[in-house]
Parts: sequence; C-alpha cells; structure tokens
Amino acid sequence: MSALKKILVAAVFVMCGQLGLMAKASARITLGLSDWPGWVAWYVAQHNGYLKKYGAHVRLVWFPSYMTSVEALSAGRIDANCQALIDTIAPIAKEVPLKVVLVTDNSAGNDALMVNDHIRSFAALKGKSIAVEMNSIEEYLDVTALHEHHMRASEVHFVNMSTGNSAAALITGRVSAAGVWNPWIQRIEARKAGHPLFTSAQAPGLIPDLVVARASVLAAHRKDFVGLAKAWFATVRFIKAHPRKAAAIMAPHVDLTPAVYAASLSGTRLFGARLNKIAMNPGRSRVSLYNSTIETSRFLAEVKMVNATPNPRAFVDAGIVSQAAR
Repeated sequence: MSALKKILVAAVFVMCGQLGLMAKASARITLGLSDWPGWVAWYVAQHNGYLKKYGAHVRLVWFPSYMTSVEALSAGRIDANCQALIDTIAPIAKEVPLKVVLVTDNSAGNDALMVNDHIRSFAALKGKSIAVEMNSIEEYLDVTALHEHHMRASEVHFVNMSTGNSAAALITGRVSAAGVWNPWIQRIEARKAGHPLFTSAQAPGLIPDLVVARASVLAAHRKDFVGLAKAWFATVRFIKAHPRKAAAIMAPHVDLTPAVYAASLSGTRLFGARLNKIAMNPGRSRVSLYNSTIETSRFLAEVKMVNATPNPRAFVDAGIVSQAAR
C-alpha cells in the first residue's frame, strides 16, 4: 500500500471514529420538569455543568403544567419525568412500562392545607369547603391530615379546582381552606389570606418526588441515567453548601426573587446518595418507597384510581442510585 493510500485509509478511520463519537454525543434523554423546588434544581445541575461532567446526555424540557408532564411520560412523548410517587403508581397499575430511578426529594413543608384566619383547629374545619385538585397530592395530604385528627373526608366539602384556582378561591374568601403547594402557600401568606393548618413537614415520607423513566429508554441509555444520578448528587451538595447561590440560579425559572425562592427550598428535603439508598430499598424507614407505595396505594384505591398495590420490586430500579453512589 502506498504512503498516500495509508494516509487516506487512516483519515477514513479517524472520520468514522469521529462520526461514531458525534452520534453517541448526540444521544439525548428528554427529562420533563415543572415548578417544584426539588425539580427546578435541575437547572443548577445544568448551570454548573454537572450533566456534562458526569456524561448525562440529557435535555431538560419545561412544562408549565405539572400534570401535562405526567401525561407526556405515560404517552411516551418524553423519556423521563420529574413527578410524585402518587402520580406514578396509577399508570404503573395500568401497566405503563415505567421505572423509578431516583428520588429527588420529599416534601417537608412545601405542601399545605391552608385555612382562613377564622379557623384555628380541625374541629373548626367541619362543614367547611376545601378547594383542592381532586385525586392529587394535595387531596392526599388533606385526607391524611383529617384522618390524623380523627375526622372523615365526608365531614368537609371538597371543591375540585386547580392549585392556582384553589389559592385564588381562598384569597378571595370563596372557600374556607385550600390544598396548595409553594409558591401558592407564600402567596396566600403574603396576602394575609390564611395560614397552614397542616403541612407535609408533619408527615415525613408521605410525598416522595422522583425521576421516572420509560423502561425501554432506561434499558437503552443506562449510563446516561447513572450520570444523571451523579449530577443530582453533586447538585444536592452544592445547594446545601450554597443555598443563596442556588436560589439565585433557580428563581428566574419560576419568576420569583431569590429571597422568596430560598423559602421554598427550606420546605424541600433534598435526597443525596445516602437518603436515596434508604428510599430505593426495603426497610423500616418512612422514606422507603416500599412503605410509601403501600400508604399511597391505599388512598388511590379509596378514590378508585387503582385496584391493587403494585409491587415496588417491579418498578423501583435501585441499581442506578447504587452505581452512581459508588
């Protein structure tokens, strides 16, 4: 082979290798997220370069409406989504092929049953109207709060509204109470229109927030999900070390000031590697998905959204967290 031919052949091999690398680099997982502090935190991962650093070829997709993101994942329009356990169990029970790969956080005060200033006890809530999105996290929290205070759901009147409309109804005095999350909690308090009677801080482990993936996408891009988990662990470390800097990165994505958003962060218990290991495996802890799945499924059965409790072993993939933690 002549020297010229050798150079040409070598060039072809280099070009093929570069094309292969480009094809690999162009592989993208679409990760849906919406305006929950534990999910807006992904913009910290993006801003700080953690996704690139840990080889997670992920494109963040913003959804103004949370439930639209949940529906998009079930329909296969995105590859993975940030969503609560309660909104994951129902599609899994209907045999939508989903896998839980990461716990981003537990709500620790960012969900609340807000009441007007005339109500100071659960007894005073009897017979009153509570605005809430039915079959949602907020109804689940409200029903749990009632049960813990020896009341039945039938002793109040639930009015089905979106979270934003629920907050507006309480602010304008059309209802006595509302089930909402932040920033709606802060907006109600800022208007001096109500106060929390019960929050998720009083129910640890009740509301786990997750990254949920299509099973086929997880199988095809497992390394990217390991990188995603590593990026998340780095994000949690950064937020805990630099909460003000983190709030400044996150706040513009939800049209709030960093100072206001920092308050939302305080009501979110972010899960790093240690808590993820506990959450993703069987155990006695209240944060274990094996325990919260049973409790959540009981509520979903009461509202006739599921007929049976799915087995966490079938949909919780602890391997991603385990590998990323190493």
